Amino acid sequence: MRVEILHIDECPNWVEAGTRVEAALAELGRGDVEVTYRLLTDSAQAAVVPFAGSPTILLDGVDAFPSDGRTSELACRVYRTDTGFAGVPSAAQLIEAIQNHG
Repeated sequence: MRVEILHIDECPNWVEAGTRVEAALAELGRGDVEVTYRLLTDSAQAAVVPFAGSPTILLDGVDAFPSDGRTSELACRVYRTDTGFAGVPSAAQLIEAIQNHG
């Protein structure tokens, strides 16, 4: 499995997203999976990847939390969690997304 986090400089949530993804992988016994990060600096870069705002978490190149929100705008992303809207998905949501992936 390849895990990549697409992000922009203006949204600091990518750091917490990485921490939570790594914790979810460890919880699932997948500590062998490397998490990589890709900084998007312009709309052209965002247009060629499945970017839905920063951070977008990709599992094997597919958005772990698909939505109709794909964008080429360099914007922050909001996730719906059990406790309301947040800048990153919860650990439980990440574990579920990884388990349900391929």
